Amino acid sequence: MPPAVFITGAGKRIGAVLARAFGTAGWHVVIHVHHSPDAAHALAAELPSAEVVQCDLVDGEAALGMVAEVANRLDDWRVLVNCAAVFRYDDGAAIDPAVFAEAITVNAETPTRMAQAFLAQARAKGGKRVIQFLDQKLLNPNPDFFSYTMAKQAFASTVAMLAMAQKDLAHRIYGLAPGAMMASFDQREDEHEASGRMNLLERLTDPKELADAALFLAEGWAASGQTLYIDSGQHLLAQPRDVLFLARGL
Repeated sequence: MPPAVFITGAGKRIGAVLARAFGTAGWHVVIHVHHSPDAAHALAAELPSAEVVQCDLVDGEAALGMVAEVANRLDDWRVLVNCAAVFRYDDGAAIDPAVFAEAITVNAETPTRMAQAFLAQARAKGGKRVIQFLDQKLLNPNPDFFSYTMAKQAFASTVAMLAMAQKDLAHRIYGLAPGAMMASFDQREDEHEASGRMNLLERLTDPKELADAALFLAEGWAASGQTLYIDSGQHLLAQPRDVLFLARGL
């Protein structure tokens, strides 16, 4: 079996783009899914070597059990890509406790615990790689999607800390921070055409660029603890609201 990559939230959208890229590059792809098992199985059938696992990341113990089961089966599990996230609205006026609880669990706590379990339990022929999906909002914050952004800020802190914690320097921890890349939340495609160009290059960032960056990081060429921004320069701007709303003139 080829070397394995485990991608959370890989049944659709960005996760599916990553799964196809890794599969095409010769990896065995473990496609994690929660809500879209049919789409995940259809995707797995397209790839040369793939399988599907299902788990709700709100349940941290179930997620750790999933990691242990995969680690026990695979002889060369080299990469964990924590891509799955929830993106629900609240704002700077008042945190929604339910939105925050879900965001901090799914977007920060559970993927961090999964990374720690992967690093401790997985067998790999070479150094292991963890790729934590972040957001350009880290450097270009605004008060929209307040709990989501708080959780991503917390998650971003784990990249450097986990990198420092590795006794085996062959293991490397990375962050990957995309910008507006696909229609999100309740956007129409025409709104995304506008919001997706709200970056320094005034261009739509192709999701394939994100997949190419993930493949690069999977090879471990960059120093551990680094974060790549794949957003056509959006993180270098100062946008007062999420581009979803800027595109609507709000």
